[in-house]
Amino acid sequence: MSNYAIITIIIIYLAVLFFVAFLAEKKRRSKWVNNPYVYTLSLAVYCSAWTYYGSIGIAANSGINFLPIYLGPVIAAPLWIIVLRKIIRISKQHKISSIADFISLRYGNNRFLGALVTLICLFGTLPYISLQLKAVSETFEIMANKSSYVSSTILGDSTFYVALLLAVFAAFFGTQNTDASEKHKGIIASVAFESVLKLVFFLIIGVYITFYLFDGTSDIYNQISITENFKELTTLGGVEDGFNWFFLIALSFMSIFLLPRQFQVSVLENNREKHLKKAIWLFPLYLLLFNVFVIFIAWAGKLTFGSDSNAEYYTLLLPLENDNYFLAVLVFLGGFSAVISMVVVSTVALSTMVSNNLIIPYGFLDKFIKNQPERNSKYIKNIRRISIFTIIIAAYFFYVSFSRELSLYSIGLISFVIISQLAPSFFIGLYWNRGSSKAAILGIIVGFCIAVYTLVLPFTFQAYTGTSGFIHHGLLGITALKPYALFGIDFLSPPAHAFFWSITFNLMSYLVFSLIAKGNYRERNYAEMFVDSNNFSSLQDSALVWKGEAYVQDIKNVLVRFLGEKRATRALAIFFTKYKLPQDTQLADARLINFSEKLLTGSIGSASAKILIASVVKEEQISLVEVLKILEESKENIVSNKVLLDKSNELSQLSSKLKEANEELISKDKQKDEFLDTVAHELKTPITGIRAATELLMDEDDDMPQEIKAQFLKNILQDSERLGRLIHNILDFEKLETGRLNLDLQYQDIQKTIAKAIGSISQIAAKKEVQIINSNLHAFMTSYDEDRILQVLTNLISNAIKFCPPKVGKIEIDYRLGNELVEISVTDNGKGIPKEDHDFIFDKFYQSKDQNTRKPQGSGLGLAITKQIVEKHKGKIWAKKDVKNGAMLVFTIPFK
Repeated sequence: MSNYAIITIIIIYLAVLFFVAFLAEKKRRSKWVNNPYVYTLSLAVYCSAWTYYGSIGIAANSGINFLPIYLGPVIAAPLWIIVLRKIIRISKQHKISSIADFISLRYGNNRFLGALVTLICLFGTLPYISLQLKAVSETFEIMANKSSYVSSTILGDSTFYVALLLAVFAAFFGTQNTDASEKHKGIIASVAFESVLKLVFFLIIGVYITFYLFDGTSDIYNQISITENFKELTTLGGVEDGFNWFFLIALSFMSIFLLPRQFQVSVLENNREKHLKKAIWLFPLYLLLFNVFVIFIAWAGKLTFGSDSNAEYYTLLLPLENDNYFLAVLVFLGGFSAVISMVVVSTVALSTMVSNNLIIPYGFLDKFIKNQPERNSKYIKNIRRISIFTIIIAAYFFYVSFSRELSLYSIGLISFVIISQLAPSFFIGLYWNRGSSKAAILGIIVGFCIAVYTLVLPFTFQAYTGTSGFIHHGLLGITALKPYALFGIDFLSPPAHAFFWSITFNLMSYLVFSLIAKGNYRERNYAEMFVDSNNFSSLQDSALVWKGEAYVQDIKNVLVRFLGEKRATRALAIFFTKYKLPQDTQLADARLINFSEKLLTGSIGSASAKILIASVVKEEQISLVEVLKILEESKENIVSNKVLLDKSNELSQLSSKLKEANEELISKDKQKDEFLDTVAHELKTPITGIRAATELLMDEDDDMPQEIKAQFLKNILQDSERLGRLIHNILDFEKLETGRLNLDLQYQDIQKTIAKAIGSISQIAAKKEVQIINSNLHAFMTSYDEDRILQVLTNLISNAIKFCPPKVGKIEIDYRLGNELVEISVTDNGKGIPKEDHDFIFDKFYQSKDQNTRKPQGSGLGLAITKQIVEKHKGKIWAKKDVKNGAMLVFTIPFK
C-alpha cells in the first residue's frame, strides 16, 4: 500500500474525529453526549496501543502473562462505587483540575508536592506516549511495506507529522476553556467513538483469523498444543510467576486510578455519580471482549510466522499475508484510534498539570496583568497549548532515543511503575488523616529514585554503552545492588521487582514520617475533609477557625484578574446569597477565602490560588478539628508512652529475628526449586534412550533381526542400569554443586565410553536423520567416573542434535592426547554459538538469545552440570571460538 494512500486514510479519519468532537461540543447538553455509556466507553482510553498490539506479543511469547494488566482494573471496578465516588465528590467540591491538584489539596495545597506529582506524571507518561508513536510508526511501515526503511531525519519521519497532528487535535479541543475543571465534551465523545471502533475492528480481525484463516478455536488449539513450549504458554511457572502476577495485578489496579488520562476521564469528566453503577460492570465486560481473541490471534500468528516476525503486529501481518488489505486497514485504524485517544487525553491532562502546578506557580504568577482578564485567559491557554506540543515532541524524541529498542509491553510497564509511586499518598490519604505533606514528598521521591535505579537506568546504560555490566554486577560492583536483583531478590521480572522495592520503600517512608512529622493546621483541615466524606459539606465550610484581617474588595480584585468584573461580581453575589450575608459585606471570613480559592483553582491550580489569596489577606489560622485532635492525642500519649517505649525494644528484637528467618526461607525455597529442576533434567536423558529403543522394538514386532533386537535390549538394559544409578545419586546432587561429591574413579577405556554415549542417543539422532561420527577408534585407558563422563557426553551430543539441521546434520566426536590431558571434542554443523553467548553458556539456567527463532526443550541446567562434572575431574570445558560452521565444545580429563 502506498504512503499517500495511508496518509489520506489518516487525514480522513482525523477529519471524522474532528467532526464528532465538534458536534459533541456544539450539543454538549444533549443526552447522547451525557450518558453512562459514553462515560464508560471513555474509560476504555485505558486500552491503548499496548492493549491493541502489545498484549498479542506477550501472549505469543509468554502465554497467559498478558492477563494481569487487565485483572487489576477488573478487580478495581467494583470498588469504584466506594473509592471513585468519594474522589469524584471531593474533586467537584474543590473544582480539581488534575491528579496533581487533588494530591496537593489533600496535603494543604502544598505547592512543591503539586509540582513533584506533575514531574512524576510527566516522567511516567512520556514513555507511554512514545509507545503510541512507536506503534504508529511500525504499523505505518508494515502497511507501506517499508519495514526495512528507517528515516535518518525528523522531517523524513512520518511519525513526527502524526505526532504534530495529534498535538493540533489536543490543543484545539483541550484548551477551549481557561477553567481546566470544565468538561471536555468533544474529546470525551471522540474517545468513546474511538473505543467502539477499536473494539469492533479487533473483534472483526479476531473472527477472521480464528474462523476464516483457521477452522475455529479448536483447530488453533490442536495445532499449537503439539509445539514444544505449549505448556509454558498456558501455565504459570511456579511460585516465582505467582509473585510476578500478584505484583503486576497490584500495579494495574493502582494505574486505573492514578494514570493522568484515567483520572481525567473517570473523575474530572464525570457528569453524574450514578454513571458509576453502569461503569462497574460494563467496563470489565469491555475488557473481556477485548481479550477474547488475543490468545487465539497470538497462537495463529505463531503457527503462521513462527518466530520470524514481530508478534505484536500479528493482527496486521496475518491479513496482509493473505492479501486482505481491507481488514488490514481496519486493524490499522483500530490501532490508530487507540493511539489517538490515549495521546490526546494524556497531553490535555499533562498540559493542565504543567501550567497549573509548574509554570504558573513557579515564575509566571506575577506576569498576569490586573484588570485584563481576557489577556490573562489567553496567556493561560497559550501556556497549555505550548505544553501540549512540548510534551508530544518530547515523547517523540524519547521514542527516537529509546523506544525502538523496547517492546510495547516493556515501555507500558515502565510508565505504570513510575506512576504507581503516587499510590501511598493518594490512597492512604483518602482514609488516614495523619498523612503529612513531608511524608508524601519523601515517599514519592524515595520510590521514584528506586524505580529509576531498578528499571530505567539499566536499559538506559545498556542502550548507550551497549554493555550489560551494570545489570550483572550492580553499582560499583556491589552484588546486593544489582538493579534486577536488589538485595538478592532475583526471581521477579524487572517491572515486578522494581515495583516491589519502590512501593515498599515509598510506603514505609510515608507511614514512618507521617507518624514522626505531623502536618500543619491547613493539612489537618483538608485531611479531615478528605477522610470524613460523610460530613464533607459541613467540614469544608466550618473546619477553619480563622483569625486575621481580610477584606472582600481585596479578594474581589484578585478574582477580577482571572474571571473578569462580571463573573467575579456574580460569584460573590451567589456566595452572599448562599450564606445569607449582606451584599455590601466588607470583612471576609474563612468561607469566602475557601470559596475564592476554589474559583481560581480551575484556571491556575490550587497551589497558585492559595498563593494569590494569601497575598491579600493577613491570617493566623488554627483548625478546631486540629485542636480537638491534639488534645485527644496528647491525653492518649501520656497514658501509652511508657507502654510504647517497652514495646519498641521488643519489636526491634522480633523484627531482627523475623528478617533472619525470612532470608533463610527464601534461600531454602530457591534451593528447592533448583533441586527439582535438576532432578527432572537428570532423569530425562536415560528415559529418552529407553523409550526410543522400546518404541522401535514394539513397532518392528517380529520383522526385526535378532542381532539388532538384542542390541536394542542391551541399550535398554544399560540405560536402565544407569537410570538406577542416577536415582541413587540424585539425592547427592547438592554435594556436586558444593564440590563435596566423591567420584567413583576407575581405569576405563575412553573410546568405549564414547561408543556407549553414541549408542544410547543414536535413536534420537536417527529420527532427525543426523549422522554421528566416532572419529578416533583407538583405545586409551585413564581414570575417571564413567557414569559422570557419560552424562557429559550425552549432554553435549544431545545439544548438538538439537541445533543440527534435519537430514544434513553431522556430529563428530573425537579425542586426542595432549600434555597429560585427554582432550575430547564434540563438533556439529548446526547454527553455531553467538559470540555474545560464549562466556555464558555454561552458566546455570542460561539459554541463548538465538533460541528466539527456534526454541528447543531444555532447563538450562545441562551445560552447567556438565561443567561441574568436568571440573570435579580437575579438567576444563569450553566452547571453541572462531568456528566457521557450527559449534565445537571441548573438555579435558587429566591423566598421569
